[in-house]
Amino acid sequence: MGKNTVAIIGGGASGLVAGIVSARGGAKVTIIERMDRLGKKILATGNGRCNLTNTVLSVDHFNGENPKFSMPVLSAFDVEKTIEFFNGLGIYPRVENGYVYPYSNQASSVLDVLRQEIEQLKINVVYEEEVKEIEKKKNQFIIHTNGNKYYTNKVILCAGGNSTPNLGSNGSGFDLAKKLGHRIVSPYPALVQIKASENYLKRIKGVRVIAKLHLYIDDTLKREEVGEVLFTDYGLSGIPILQISRYIGEAINNGKKIKVLLDLIPELETEALDKILVERFTNMPYKSIEDNLIGLLNKKLIPIITHLSDIKDNQPVSQISKSQRHKLIESIKNLTFNITGTNDWNQSQVTVGGVATDEVDPNTLESKIHPNLYFAGEILDIDGDCGGYNLQWAWSSGYIAGKTIVKKTN
Repeated sequence: MGKNTVAIIGGGASGLVAGIVSARGGAKVTIIERMDRLGKKILATGNGRCNLTNTVLSVDHFNGENPKFSMPVLSAFDVEKTIEFFNGLGIYPRVENGYVYPYSNQASSVLDVLRQEIEQLKINVVYEEEVKEIEKKKNQFIIHTNGNKYYTNKVILCAGGNSTPNLGSNGSGFDLAKKLGHRIVSPYPALVQIKASENYLKRIKGVRVIAKLHLYIDDTLKREEVGEVLFTDYGLSGIPILQISRYIGEAINNGKKIKVLLDLIPELETEALDKILVERFTNMPYKSIEDNLIGLLNKKLIPIITHLSDIKDNQPVSQISKSQRHKLIESIKNLTFNITGTNDWNQSQVTVGGVATDEVDPNTLESKIHPNLYFAGEILDIDGDCGGYNLQWAWSSGYIAGKTIVKKTN
């Protein structure tokens, strides 16, 4: 490859942007991709729509040992610049409650324009070669793959994390970084479904509710979320669940007790709900509790709630005591699940952990250990909330790594 060359390991979101920016700046770029095509994971983002970014961008939506590490990069290539970059490639944006999508509503559109620009810039792409080792000799890197050796003076490591290995990243980038002397923050899956021990879950599989979620770790409230929760035969899913999953993974690793409480009617305070129940019981005293609650709760949930409240399904509401009614309200407002874990890497959308950021320059993403070695994307110990934040980190970090390389070269 020789002088003024850049080798990018990984052709995902960050690698594609890094390649485009480096090539536009005059570098000779080679992308080494272990899969048979570029950017497969992009196609799965935003439920196939590709949530490009989010207009509400702050450090509160990013996580890691040091979330503030992300801010210089995200400030240098922010939401406005991201939208401008993709608009220049042909992606007209659609903004929905802060979520930014291509107007076509197709993730394939985003991948298509990135590939087109890769071809236009005549970037060399090597497919189906997995990098086994990066060797540093003086001012040169020797990249060993399962079939070849590549010589270059600059490397951007964009190999991703462990999530969805069938779409590209399999954790091999962590091994490459570790062999080069970098510390790896232990990875675990995030933005992933969670498992619970309640034996009635199979009876409510497929039920969706709008709920307020309270996550407790060792009886301390950790986080609250509101949104649609999906019950599965093994536990819970939905965006609010994905948002809390990184904290659950961490707590599981530390052997802590985890509970999730769901408020099934979050719009009503306890007193207001009590008033409604009294009205329903008074107006329809001849109905059983199971029939009376139809129209207020999902029908499949009613026998679960009444059982937890020590009320028989066929008990007439006229016979329900005040204490039973209060227990019913408690079950509705605090439906409790004991959490036992999360689903595995195949179902997770992002990786928690990665290359420790204290060994990387926050402004350039260059290694503090090896000059001319850069990191971008999910391989770093930065992960974002659900809602376009992880893609924004990929675009921003890829852009800054590519831009820095161009500046150093020139």
